[in-house]
Amino acid sequence: MIKKYTIDSDIRKAETLPAIFYKDENTFESLKENVFLKSWQFIGDQSLLDETMSVYPFILLDNYLSEPLLLTRDGGDKINCLSNVCTHRGNLVVLESGKTKKLTCGYHGRRFNLKGEFEFMPEFKEVLNFPKPCDNLYEFPIIKWGSLLFVGLNPMFNFQQVIDKMNERIGFLPFDNFLLDETLNKDFVVNAHWALYCDNYLEGFHVPFVHNDLDAVLDYGSYKTETYEYCNLQIGYSDEATNTFNLPEDHIDYGKNVAAYYYWVFPNMMFNFYPWGLSLNIVQPLGLNKTKVSFVSYVLNTSKLEQGAGSGLEKVEKEDEEIVENVQKGVNSAFYKSGRYSPKREQGVHHFHSLLARFLNL
Repeated sequence: MIKKYTIDSDIRKAETLPAIFYKDENTFESLKENVFLKSWQFIGDQSLLDETMSVYPFILLDNYLSEPLLLTRDGGDKINCLSNVCTHRGNLVVLESGKTKKLTCGYHGRRFNLKGEFEFMPEFKEVLNFPKPCDNLYEFPIIKWGSLLFVGLNPMFNFQQVIDKMNERIGFLPFDNFLLDETLNKDFVVNAHWALYCDNYLEGFHVPFVHNDLDAVLDYGSYKTETYEYCNLQIGYSDEATNTFNLPEDHIDYGKNVAAYYYWVFPNMMFNFYPWGLSLNIVQPLGLNKTKVSFVSYVLNTSKLEQGAGSGLEKVEKEDEEIVENVQKGVNSAFYKSGRYSPKREQGVHHFHSLLARFLNL
């Protein structure tokens, strides 16, 4: 039975998620179906399929959802996201990326086109009422933003609306010119519940206490959080105009020294925009007390790397890991139950907890 969680909509009265949320195995498992299957996930970018008639198999959130998926780029140059599970006996259809004209299961020869449509099956002439629509490979909705690709398995909301909201602030950037820099990419393993990592990200409250270098380049007094339906934004301002965005005159923040736009998208994606480009962070559950955080970097201006709020990201990450792992030890205490929110500094955490409670109670 799924435990029910309730977060008061009035942050002034609300209590945080109880400690049991971070300790309960049943809750952790139910998050798969109630949260991750009903939201959107980053799956890479268009460079995975540079050519038409090509395929790219992968496992979505391996060691948690572990869903076998397949990207294809068909003859019409359309990118599709399909189930990589054969509709005959459940074998994986494609094992390696590359160019191909057809998708043929290596178990019994069932064949599909690159749109996932069933085409042929040997030794099935006597089968009645065959094929049916369910004999096609299952197709999932996919959304492209610049070169970035996102998939929803059974999404409860439209990811395009989230993109539109982010574009209100960062739409002036030449997103199509952002280039993946694999030398900057890195994975980190954190010995803590994935939601605790998100909790920490969603407030700047801890910055003066945990991140000395970051605090030196941000104006903590002006730090701002805005919440939307399925995402929220933290704006990091600077005391000086150096290492900040060159905003157009019609921009909502024109005249302000914006050093960073930190967007969080429910449940586990973080889009950190700096003058040099985008640091995309994906938080992936591995176990109740183990999380993988993947940093994926898309660079617009190499000359601005390692400057301002967008510098020293690995040091900031290590500082975050230490504090989050300490919190993990704390919530395991028999004497910690729950806390309260700062209405001024923890709107993002309250927003996240409210969404988790709502999705878990659906």
